[in-house]
Amino acid sequence: MTLDRQQVKDLLTAVAAGRMAIPDALERLAVMPVQQVGDALIDTHRALRTGYPEVVYGAGKTPAQIEAIVARRLEDALPLLVTRIDASTAMALAGRYPGLVHRPEAGILHGPFPDAPRSGPVAVVSAGTSDLPVAEEAALTLELHGVRVDRVADVGVTGLHRVLAALPVLRGAVALVVVAGMEAALASVVAGLVSRPVFAVPTSVGYGAHFGGLASLLGMLNSCAPGVGVVNIDNGFGAGMLAAMVADGRSS
Repeated sequence: MTLDRQQVKDLLTAVAAGRMAIPDALERLAVMPVQQVGDALIDTHRALRTGYPEVVYGAGKTPAQIEAIVARRLEDALPLLVTRIDASTAMALAGRYPGLVHRPEAGILHGPFPDAPRSGPVAVVSAGTSDLPVAEEAALTLELHGVRVDRVADVGVTGLHRVLAALPVLRGAVALVVVAGMEAALASVVAGLVSRPVFAVPTSVGYGAHFGGLASLLGMLNSCAPGVGVVNIDNGFGAGMLAAMVADGRSS
C-alpha cells in the first residue's frame, strides 16, 4: 500500500467524524515505509513526504526487475513513470499491461495521464532536433505530474528570430525548461527575455571538443543571465521535476 497526503487526510477526517475507529486507522497507517519487491525497495511514503510518487530509473535494471516494480506500482493505481528504459523491455511491458504507453522518442514508459492539468503552463524549449529526446523526457515528466506543457522546438540561437517568434509562449509560462547542446547559449538568451525561472538542461549533443556535454554544462553554469538553474547533462527528468514543483507552488 502506498500512502499519499490525501489518503492520510481522509483517514484523519474519518476518525474525527467517527466513521473510523482509531485501531483501524492505526492499522492503515502502520505500513512500512518501504516494500521489498525482488531486488528493489519501493519507497511507499515518497508521495506522503514530497507530494510525488516514486519514479523508476530504468537504465541498468534487468527486464525482470523493471517488471516487478511496474507490477507493484500499478497495484497502487498511481502515476507510473519509467525513464531511460530499454525499447524492447518497454514494448514488452506495454503489450502485457493495458494502459501502459511506450514513448521511444524519450526512452519512457508511462501509465495514464491525469484527467486534466492542474497547473502550468511550463514551456519546454529545445535548441535543435537532436535535443528532442531530452526535451521530451522533461515534457512527459511534467505532463505525468499534472502540468500543462507548451513545446517550443528547434529554436537554436543561430536563428535568433525563431526564439523571438516564440516570445508570447515563453512569457506566458510559469517556468521554462531549456534544453540545448553545442555551446548551449539558448538558456542565456531565453533567460534574458523572460521573468520566470529557467531550468537549463545541457545535452551530450556536439562535436569532439564538446566532451560529451561538458562544454554545454559549463556554458550554462557560466550564464550571465539571472534566474538560470542548471541540472546535469541530459537530465530532462530532473529539470521537469523542478519545473513541476514551481508550477504546483511547492518551491517554498
